[in-house]
Amino acid sequence: MNPQCSRCNKIVYPTEKVNCLDKYWHKGCFSCEVCKMTLNMKNYKGFDKKPYCSQHYPKTSFTSVADTPENLRLMQQSKVQSQVLYKEEFEKNKGKGFSVVADTPEMQRIKKAQDQISNIKYHEEFEKSRMGGEAQPSDNNAAYQPSSPQSYNYEPQPPRSAAPPPASGGGKRYRAVYDYVAADEDEVSFADGDMILDVQQIDEGWMFGRVERTGQQGMLPANYVEAI
Repeated sequence: MNPQCSRCNKIVYPTEKVNCLDKYWHKGCFSCEVCKMTLNMKNYKGFDKKPYCSQHYPKTSFTSVADTPENLRLMQQSKVQSQVLYKEEFEKNKGKGFSVVADTPEMQRIKKAQDQISNIKYHEEFEKSRMGGEAQPSDNNAAYQPSSPQSYNYEPQPPRSAAPPPASGGGKRYRAVYDYVAADEDEVSFADGDMILDVQQIDEGWMFGRVERTGQQGMLPANYVEAI
């Protein structure tokens, strides 16, 4: 059974269904609660399970807690408890001057190499004491060579080039009626009253044009401008 649209309460068929914010919408009904600009999965912002554009997204505010005598008492009590726990941990760990080292493969290799060096030195000292003279240095010292760190060559990948914008010229002129801040790199920002030149319709709710004031061009919402 096909669900109902959360905006118009009509049946939503699979070919035009948008599943977002735990609700179902028609593609044309998935729009901002304030300006009714058509949204998509890239530029919507959800608040209280309702879609908003970046310009009209509700601003959240923090609630301050009053400094009442009861709150001050609880804060002081928590501070005292923290100090007691710190002193208990300090007394428990006092005198334990060791730190736990992870038993990684690299640490095992270093430990094994150190054990080999210790065995070599032990045999040298043993030979010295038995022969009463200097023992020849063991070949094991030359055999042990610390492993050199691995080097990694990183070759940066060339940046991806953006798709070329539609050719300018021959488009209509529009005037901005709202401020808009670009939410994606292929969009363009503008202020209320800006002239938008060479405007071309892309799909329902979106256009392509050039801002006369800044010279920048890109995609812009159709509900934010009006034809001249």
